[in-house]
Amino acid sequence: MASLKEIRIRINAVRNIQKITKAMKMMSAVKMRKAQDKILSTRPYAFKLSKLMSQLITLVDVSSHELTKAREIRKRMVVLITSDRGLCGAFNSNIIKYTVNYLNETGGDTEIVTIGKKGYDFLSKRNYNVVKNFPHVFGNLNIQQSNEIVSYLKKAYLTGETDCIEIIYNEFKSVLKQNITKDTFLPFEVKGVEDKTISNRDFIFEHSSKAILEELIPKDLNIQFWKALLESNAAEQGARMTAMDSASNNANDLIQFLNLNYNRARQESITNELLEIVGGAEALNKG
Repeated sequence: MASLKEIRIRINAVRNIQKITKAMKMMSAVKMRKAQDKILSTRPYAFKLSKLMSQLITLVDVSSHELTKAREIRKRMVVLITSDRGLCGAFNSNIIKYTVNYLNETGGDTEIVTIGKKGYDFLSKRNYNVVKNFPHVFGNLNIQQSNEIVSYLKKAYLTGETDCIEIIYNEFKSVLKQNITKDTFLPFEVKGVEDKTISNRDFIFEHSSKAILEELIPKDLNIQFWKALLESNAAEQGARMTAMDSASNNANDLIQFLNLNYNRARQESITNELLEIVGGAEALNKG
């Protein structure tokens, strides 16, 4: 059994770690609340924009638009969204495992764009075809940076560098649940629900319908990608909050176990000392 000093040192170390995990849990709770508010305010706008696009698609021919043209998929690009930091449970490992399985299905020539340090570190060290990395996006998450990433992806599609772009990210459901989601980003597809009640109505477009779509398609792409980043950010904070709560509880259990061992060791030490005293006294009496 370890000495009393060793057990005391370990108890203090575990208590210090518990203080850190509790502080991280509180910080993650605050960040998650802010991230949750952002995603909850963005979802209705994104859904409404997609619904508007689905309505316009029924009235306007968009097949000539460069971002809507479906091509034979010879080159595929996958955008993987992970976090920059760890200590968030299985948040990164689950989505990386999902992505690796998908890449094994699509072939080794699939180009990968990583957002977040964890995904890049894992894939680049294993010789996957990582063509671009966007690190530290979540340190100061803003829509301008999101739009820059979208511009890079649109350029890759329009120049023929890739024929299909897919996004893999964690969708925020609750603090305890994150769903791994894979969406087709390009070619542009309307994901809203079509309202068939307007199909036979006549509309006057100001400006032309083509000009409106030229404006709305890039805007829809921007908002859908921004939504994916917000979803991943909220999911990350929720996962980290859960992981730190679990770590704090485990630390508390370990402290109780170490205290029990400490008391047993202390009792054993006192008993041994008493036995030595009694044995010494008996030896003196006999002598």
